[in-house]
Amino acid sequence: MSTVTAPEQTGRKMTPQSMVIWGGVAVVGAVCWAVLALSRGEEVSALWILFAALSSYAIAYRFYARFIAYKVLGVDNTRATPAERLQNGADFDVTDRRVLFGHHFAAIAGAGPLVGPVLAAQMGYLPGTIWIIVGVIFAGAVQDVVVLFFSMRRNGKSLGQMIREEIGTVGGVAALIAVFSIMIILLAVLALVVVNALAESPWGVFSIGLTIPIALFMGFYLRYLRPGRVMEVTGIGVALLLAAIIGGNWVGQMGLADALTLSPNNLVFALVIYGFVASILPVWMLLAPRDYLSTFMKIGVIALLAIGLVIARPALQSEAVTDFALNGTGPVFAGKLFPFVFITIACGALSGFHALIASGTTPKMIGKESQVRMIGYGGMLMESFVAISALIAASVIDQGLYFAINSPAGATGGTAAKAAAFVSNLGFTISPDVLTAAAQSIQETTLISRTGGAPTLAFGISLIFTKAFGGGLAAFWYHFAIMFEALFILTAVDAGTRVGRFMLQDTIGNVWPKYGDISWKPASWSASAAVVGLWGYFLYVGVNDPLGGIYQLFPLFGISNQLLAAIALTLCVTLLLKHGKARYVWVPGIALAWDLVITMSASWEKIFSSNPKIGFFEQRSVYSAAYDQGKLLKPAKSMDDMQQIITNATVDGVLITLFALLTLTVVASAIPIWIKAAKLGGLPTTEVPHQPSHLVDAAEIFATPQEKEAIRDYQHSQRELAGSGSGGPR
Repeated sequence: MSTVTAPEQTGRKMTPQSMVIWGGVAVVGAVCWAVLALSRGEEVSALWILFAALSSYAIAYRFYARFIAYKVLGVDNTRATPAERLQNGADFDVTDRRVLFGHHFAAIAGAGPLVGPVLAAQMGYLPGTIWIIVGVIFAGAVQDVVVLFFSMRRNGKSLGQMIREEIGTVGGVAALIAVFSIMIILLAVLALVVVNALAESPWGVFSIGLTIPIALFMGFYLRYLRPGRVMEVTGIGVALLLAAIIGGNWVGQMGLADALTLSPNNLVFALVIYGFVASILPVWMLLAPRDYLSTFMKIGVIALLAIGLVIARPALQSEAVTDFALNGTGPVFAGKLFPFVFITIACGALSGFHALIASGTTPKMIGKESQVRMIGYGGMLMESFVAISALIAASVIDQGLYFAINSPAGATGGTAAKAAAFVSNLGFTISPDVLTAAAQSIQETTLISRTGGAPTLAFGISLIFTKAFGGGLAAFWYHFAIMFEALFILTAVDAGTRVGRFMLQDTIGNVWPKYGDISWKPASWSASAAVVGLWGYFLYVGVNDPLGGIYQLFPLFGISNQLLAAIALTLCVTLLLKHGKARYVWVPGIALAWDLVITMSASWEKIFSSNPKIGFFEQRSVYSAAYDQGKLLKPAKSMDDMQQIITNATVDGVLITLFALLTLTVVASAIPIWIKAAKLGGLPTTEVPHQPSHLVDAAEIFATPQEKEAIRDYQHSQRELAGSGSGGPR
């Protein structure tokens, strides 16, 4: 059976025309970066950031990603992937590359790229822009594609299990504990953002709820009604999705508003049930088509935002670098630019959560090895573009309004007059009337202290869309953006729960091998129940207690995510050395070194800082002293609240210490293996031996003429086999 040789493997040289095109892209990028770096004191257009990002992404994907895929990793289309070899129609399932890209992007793109850049905007637009773009090219996308490749070569094993098998028992146990614990925190935080976005929002509940039956329809359509007709079902699905979004604005007229106005508690139970069901159903039935469908809305909105920016050409209202970045006294979050801008932005540049998806559902669904470049590296570039878009949306808002929205109620006082005075003390001028008018423009009662990043992003999007497209639809665009954010994040919750199930089964499978069989329903069902039960518990308590549950662990979100990335990158370095590719170890090595500097510096600050707004144990000390004296400190409203804050600070301090030590344990366990592998030129690994592939498919979204011809030949041969009754590989 013939296979496709991807164009990148042919060694084809660039043509003069392509050299001119890529040279032009490089010049555009260089000019944009120069303007951003040198502009001080004058008005700067948001388009400089937009085109700096787009040109950088294009060059990185065309050249660096190809280098990683074909030189560093050595993707091989003659090798059968786990999806082909272990096809079971449930978890291992050869999936169309376009659907899989949508699934993977939807799964990795959670709250981080939407919320983190908005919060980090308090330090100015330049630090966030540099980290989001440079970080994703040399760290985030590298981690994603390398972990995806190595997991695929090991039958889709989870991150913690690969570390245990490749680095050893001590490092493996440390990784399994850290990875699973951090994952529960991340899932609970993601679910909390969804609950906050959808609570009392019948429009959002209607639109997002309908994505489930639409996805089920698409899954069965592709599986049984019209197999292989991806573009056909895509058109139907997108049309239905748009109808669901538009129809959500009319739920009041349809008499459904009361029934679809769900309380936070009801949303918690709905999310837990959905997470469980999505994690046990065959991946083709709900998870993959729903994520693919969601991706169209995600990418569509971000693309529309880019178009809106080009039309509106808004000016950046924030400084390149603010005083808060230098003195660390920002009202949105405390801490200086280094290291806190890096752990605040998190997912838009580097995210450990992505390594869980890349070693969870996705490697079990890839049809050809060459597709890891598009899905792993390309998917992360797309998420980075989401983060850049969020940063721009926050930076084009009047900075007085930005700080009034994102500062806590204890600082702003909660009223327009007090908030205006607070903002004035920060050095910005805004009147109470302007604050009130801003809220009225989007039909909200107030925007003051609407913290968390999501309202700011939605307001920024509404400003850009209203200026670009007119029509006086600011309120529509604002509520549309809020619903979009909830949909964006929900897809990470369902995919993450399934990955958590794989991880728990792998872990228990070390002592009970049968439990590690992901096709065994008693194991898969019980593991799924355990995962949703854990994150559902923290979510439920947090919804009912503003100082408990997930709110207790929320301060750990950014830093624990980056610690998880350090663990994943340690595995990447280890496997390259064990495979005898020491000359390429710098590819993940640079990212690992920088991530360790960031995370260990941040961990040190969080553990030992004498500033109670930063250091957990210092915060515990300050509140304990006040508690002993019978005093109340904000945000506590009672002595019970004081005790809860003391407990929270203690728990957070202990956990961040534990996570940092576990990460260092993994790295320390890996170092002797690095030295030995470097001396010997490689070591044995658990990579599955080569088995020939019988599938033919393209490497990118759009097939090349060569690939199209090979695919037609393959499909013709399959029809001949089916007609002769001989059967044959799928």
